[in-house]
Amino acid sequence: MARPPFELAGHRIAAGHRVQIDLPAAKLYTHAPLHIPVEVLHGRQSGPVLLVCGAIHGDEINAVEIVRRLLRSSALKHLRGTLLAVPIVNVFGFVQQSRYLPDRRDLNRCFPGSESGSLGSRIAALFRTSLVDQATHIIDLHTGAIHRTNLPQIRAELHKNPATDAMAEAFGAPVILNAELREGSLRAYAQSRQVPVITYEAGEALRFDEWAIAAGVRGVLRVMRHLGMLTAQRKASQRPGAEVAHGSSWARAPIDGIHRPRVELGTRVVKGQILGWVADPFGKQEQEVRATSDGIVIGMSNLPLANQGEALFHVARFEAIEEAEQAVESFQTDYAPLS
Repeated sequence: MARPPFELAGHRIAAGHRVQIDLPAAKLYTHAPLHIPVEVLHGRQSGPVLLVCGAIHGDEINAVEIVRRLLRSSALKHLRGTLLAVPIVNVFGFVQQSRYLPDRRDLNRCFPGSESGSLGSRIAALFRTSLVDQATHIIDLHTGAIHRTNLPQIRAELHKNPATDAMAEAFGAPVILNAELREGSLRAYAQSRQVPVITYEAGEALRFDEWAIAAGVRGVLRVMRHLGMLTAQRKASQRPGAEVAHGSSWARAPIDGIHRPRVELGTRVVKGQILGWVADPFGKQEQEVRATSDGIVIGMSNLPLANQGEALFHVARFEAIEEAEQAVESFQTDYAPLS
């Protein structure tokens, strides 16, 4: 018996077919329509419905390239289940090279949304009803904010849903951060429906970071194999398993000035270690930026200009710090230097 077609926005995608759909989102001032692009791959055999989406924050373009490369993968020829691939959710922000919507709202704080609410609330409601509510599993792709870069990491609320924990482990990022849910986020909404969801964070906004993109594509494919959507590799590569961070903190600028970092992304540090310096342009006043805990640098500012109190280094804490360091070193060897 043939698998029933997948229905989306009035389209019926037959089993064994892939269709690109433009989901009507809004209109510009010029009355020109704006659409959320979606590609649906509906496998011949039944299986999970996986939503892979990027650019909920419009300037996080690494995610767009991850989805593009995913859709070109030959591994998808024998797909089981259904893949919903959305490279750009926040089309307004993407066009304007902005994290936010035109009304300065963060789309990832607008879920579940409302059809009669603000622009962000309406787009969230459209995305939720059309795609999120049909998904059985979700991978949400992100990067660091503008002028900040993240070590590849998975963020998830662990120990609440075993399927979420398994997806986080299967992805293969060097670090898993047990992250609390934020009200209004896609992750919080999906978790409230008991839908397994993980967030991949890597690289910097408005940049193509090859090491972050390549790791993201490989990670999504690993999760799809874990879910049984793709044929398992005959000989899977062996690498240290991801280590779970049990907390994190930011080292902040002690004064206003020009920041000179001493450590790089992925560096293991100890509490009190000098991470960098902040000085005035004349060098008459200079203060050290020190680590507030032992751990590994999983995020840092790339902008040399710093205001007092500005977050400069994101340090994750681990129970097994040696194992975490080994996982990071293995990633750096497999992909590219993070400096």
